[in-house]
Amino acid sequence: MQILVNDERHDVTACDLAALLDELGYDATARIATAVDGCFVAAGRRAAHPLHDGARVEILAPMQGG
Repeated sequence: MQILVNDERHDVTACDLAALLDELGYDATARIATAVDGCFVAAGRRAAHPLHDGARVEILAPMQGG
C-alpha cells in the first residue's frame, strides 16, 4: 500500500503503525512521537493503530537545544 511518511511517498507492507516503524528501521525503543492523519498516536497504541492506503504518517524525534 502507499502512504505518506513525513510528506514522502512510501510503498509498504505494514498493516499497523508499529509494524510500519519497524519496516522503516526505527528501533522499538526509539523516542519518537507519531501521528496518523493528523491524530497523535501514543507509543502504547501503535500496534493497535491500523494503517490504510493513502494514510498520512508523521514521525517526529525530539530535538535538544534551548
